[in-house]
Amino acid sequence: MMDERMRRQWAAVEAQSYGWGGLQAISAATGMSPTTIRKGLAELAWRAKNPQKPISPRLRQPGAGRKRCSEINPKLSKLLRGLVAPMTRGDPMSPLLWTCLSTSNLSDALTKQGHPVSPRTIGRLLNADGYSLQNNRKTKEGKSHPDRNAQFEHINLMVKRFQRNGQPVISVDTKKKEILGEFRNGGREWRPKGKPEKVLVHDFIDKELGKAIPYGVFDIGENKGWVSVGIDHDTAHFATAAIHRWWKKMGVKRYGNARELLITADGGGSNGSRCRLWKIALQELANRLGIPVRVCHFPPGTSKWNKIEHRMFCHITQNWRGRPLISHEVIVQLIANTTTAAGLKIRAELDSGCYPVGIKVSDEEIASLKLRRAKFHGDWNYTLHPKI
Repeated sequence: MMDERMRRQWAAVEAQSYGWGGLQAISAATGMSPTTIRKGLAELAWRAKNPQKPISPRLRQPGAGRKRCSEINPKLSKLLRGLVAPMTRGDPMSPLLWTCLSTSNLSDALTKQGHPVSPRTIGRLLNADGYSLQNNRKTKEGKSHPDRNAQFEHINLMVKRFQRNGQPVISVDTKKKEILGEFRNGGREWRPKGKPEKVLVHDFIDKELGKAIPYGVFDIGENKGWVSVGIDHDTAHFATAAIHRWWKKMGVKRYGNARELLITADGGGSNGSRCRLWKIALQELANRLGIPVRVCHFPPGTSKWNKIEHRMFCHITQNWRGRPLISHEVIVQLIANTTTAAGLKIRAELDSGCYPVGIKVSDEEIASLKLRRAKFHGDWNYTLHPKI
C-alpha cells in the first residue's frame, strides 16, 4: 500500500510520461490536487540531482493535515446551493442576481458572508452536488401563431401533391452575408501542428473586397441546389433572379414539361410574405417561365423548418469551416464543392448584377398583378399567373 509520498511521486511520474497537459489530466483522473502532483515532481527532480542523499523518513499520520473547508464548515454546501439554485437567481435580495455564476464570484459572495473559501473548493463542491458548466439550449420557441400547425400541414399537402404530379418544388432563402478578406471563420480544419492559418485581428469590412450574399434554391425532390452569390443587395429582384438562374441551368432540364412551380419560403427578408416588391418580382418571374408560380410561406418564427436550412446551408457552412473567405471566387468554389453522403450536389455562380434598394410599389402595381390568394391564409399562400 502506497503512503502519501509514494502516491504523489507515482502521480508525478504518470504526469511526466503523459506529456503536455499531463498534470491536469492526472489530477482529473485521480482527484489529486495539482499542487500535490507538483510537489511530487519537485521531489523527483531533487532525487535526480541528489541520488546519494537520504530521504527524510518523516510522514504525516493518517488523518493529519489541514481539514477541508466543507469539513470545518458543514453549512458551506447548503449556502452554496442557495446561491446557485435557479429560483434564487430571481430573488431581488440575492447577491448574485446580476452576476455571472463563476467560481470566483461565488467564492467572493461566500467570503463576504463570513465563509472564506477558494474558487477551486467551490468547483469541487459544485461537482460533488451534481452541477456542471452548461450552455443555453434553444428549446423555447416563444409565442407561436395560432395557425402554425395548420400552415405546416398545408405546406406538406402542397409539396406532396406537386411531387406526386412530377412538378418542381423548391425551397429558397438567403444565407448569412459574409464579409470578404482574411478574417477568422468559425470552425477548425486539419493543418500542420503549430501552424494555424493567420488572419486579421479585427473584422472590419474591406471596402474593396466587399461582401458576399449567397441566395440559395434547393430542389427538394432531387436533393440538388443552386446558389447565386450576389455582391450588391439582398432584394426581391435578386431573389427571383437566383430562381430564374436555377431554372435555366438546372430546373428546365429536369422539369421541361412543368405546368406549375411551388416555392416554399420564410416569412421575412427579401422573399417575405409582406414584401410587396417580392410579389412584383414573382410576377415577372412567372411571365419569364410561362407557368404559374405558387408560394407557401412558413409561419413567423419557424424559418428553421425550411428545408434549405438543414439540408443545404448547414453543409455549406460545414464545408468552409475554418477557412478565410478571401474572395467571391473562393466562396463560389467552396459552395460548388459541397457534397454529402446522401447525394447532395450544388452549383454556384457569381451574380454581379446591381439590385437597388428603396423601390416603392404602388397600390396600382399590386392591383395589376395576376395574383390569386388561397382560401386558407391568402397572405401566406398565393399564386402568380403569367400575363399572356
